[in-house]
Amino acid sequence: MSAPAHWTCPTCAIEVTTPFCPQCGESPLRPPDLTLRGIAAKVLHAATSIDGRLLRTVWCLLCHPGQLTVAHLKGQRMPYVAPFQLFLIANAFFFAMQSLTDTQIFGSTMESHLNHQDWSPLATTLVAERVAMLHTDLAQYTPEFNRAAVLNAKSLIILMVVPFALLLSVTFAFVRKQKRKPFVAYVYFSLHLYAFLLLLFSLALMIAAINVHAGGAGLASPAVDKVLSLINLSVCGIYAYLALGPVFDSHGLARFVRATALTIGAAFIVLGYRFVIFLITLYLT
Repeated sequence: MSAPAHWTCPTCAIEVTTPFCPQCGESPLRPPDLTLRGIAAKVLHAATSIDGRLLRTVWCLLCHPGQLTVAHLKGQRMPYVAPFQLFLIANAFFFAMQSLTDTQIFGSTMESHLNHQDWSPLATTLVAERVAMLHTDLAQYTPEFNRAAVLNAKSLIILMVVPFALLLSVTFAFVRKQKRKPFVAYVYFSLHLYAFLLLLFSLALMIAAINVHAGGAGLASPAVDKVLSLINLSVCGIYAYLALGPVFDSHGLARFVRATALTIGAAFIVLGYRFVIFLITLYLT
């Protein structure tokens, strides 16, 4: 439908004769825009479009490891969602899945820190000292800690990307100068890898939720937790191996060694992030 001959831009308050305001890009309001059908059309467009980029980007991320990073390094930015934006979208989807399944992976509860983590003995000592300092007791402090831990885990998740990018750069520290990539290549690769991992974790949460629906204990079961953790670790390793080739032209044994080191590093970074969130929440709550 063409724009009316004359219309007033609601943002700039000027008379316009073109389909879009030349100053701000606003378009004239049409009757369908204020109907449920019109709203549904806009929602559908937003969910499937972002100029078609979101679905294209996710498809490339999942099915062509490394190609998304290569495209951005070549300057092909228009067809795809930017790396940091994609990471935020994956993060939002992941935490939505956590809310739907009522499961926390990074924002672990106080009970988990005190009883089920590798640092539980240290956590018990630190929590006891903190509770005494605040002149409260564990029962009163725990709900406040749990709420803060979830918020901190959401807002600080980008912290996992930084050490991984540094680790990635170290694995290529001794390649020939001609083959070295700019540091932004390590950042893009890390953002894309962690976006993939967040979607992978979301799938694991769905599987755990199905297990609970079938009468199991989900991630509360050590067996289910270990199996899903091993699957996540294996898929991460395979993805890293496949992505290293097109991005860094890595081949042979060196590629396998780098992928293995990065996978182990990613696992320790996840554990380290949980512990960092515990410390931040403990001393800021």
